Amino acid sequence: MERTSSLRRLGLAFLPIVATAAILVVLPPIWFGDSPYTTSLAVQALVFAAYGIGFNLIFGSTNQLFLCVGALAGIGGYGAGILANETSLPMVAGVVVGTVAAAIVGGLLSWIAVRRSLGVIFTGIVTLVFSLAFANLLLGQRDLTGSETGLVVTGVPAKLGDDQVGGYYLFAGLLVVFLVVFRLLQLSHLGWAFRALRDDEVAAELAGVNVSRYRIYAATIGSAMIGLTGALLAYSAGFISPATYSFDRVDVRVLVLVAFGGLGTLLGPVLGATVFAFLDERLTESLELREVLYGVFVIAIFLFFRRGVVNAVVDLWKRLGGRRREPAVQTSGD
Repeated sequence: MERTSSLRRLGLAFLPIVATAAILVVLPPIWFGDSPYTTSLAVQALVFAAYGIGFNLIFGSTNQLFLCVGALAGIGGYGAGILANETSLPMVAGVVVGTVAAAIVGGLLSWIAVRRSLGVIFTGIVTLVFSLAFANLLLGQRDLTGSETGLVVTGVPAKLGDDQVGGYYLFAGLLVVFLVVFRLLQLSHLGWAFRALRDDEVAAELAGVNVSRYRIYAATIGSAMIGLTGALLAYSAGFISPATYSFDRVDVRVLVLVAFGGLGTLLGPVLGATVFAFLDERLTESLELREVLYGVFVIAIFLFFRRGVVNAVVDLWKRLGGRRREPAVQTSGD
């Protein structure tokens, strides 16, 4: 009986992932078919959702504000791209190298933060400085990176292009894998430690949680996710440049979509990426307005919706529903 109950709880825990996977599978034939333009928009949403899950693991789970998502993705992308162009190694090797490099850098940044006892704001400043330094490195190493001209990445099958249905399913599969990993971490002792130090770091230390170690774990795993996504994007797009992984293009958008969907939640990045993909499509011809709106969203979310807009709406709906279910208080007259 207890085993049946455990299996039921486990099934319910993974039910949102199964539903998401089912929607992603049937989406191409009912929505965009063979349209390269619409397919590329869908791939872009999947890429940012994948970035968001990695960032959510780092910031939403352990309060480490990494403002270098684009730089970590760029390490994965340029690591894979340079290896593909300079050697005859297969695509898989380039993806592995880019992913490992991003994981190492993310782990080192977290190690520096915990070693120096940096808070959320100072961690954000350190990682932002690293992001700017990485952008300058890309511009300075023209022979390897192509500088602002960009880098053509070869070796990917045409059917996995970012405007092809094959590319869509590549990133859809990646997103589902990330969701599974995120859920498994939530259900493991790592997830318990992450929640403990996110809620109250002092109480977590008193409970025996090695805060420094688990923060580095979260940063390493989340950075590996981001680097893997950036590496696959480099191959799928076939061309990358500093703008592909720039702070204003990647970090600002990831921060907004994760905060919108809800920090630390399973499907928060997916919901946020979906909403802002439609917003980006509507504001394609007004980039300045889009950046202003993103700035307003960031301020509004962190001032009024600390747990995310989606969570705030759900909580409000529950409160209103609870009030409607309360029986009316009857008063009897004399």
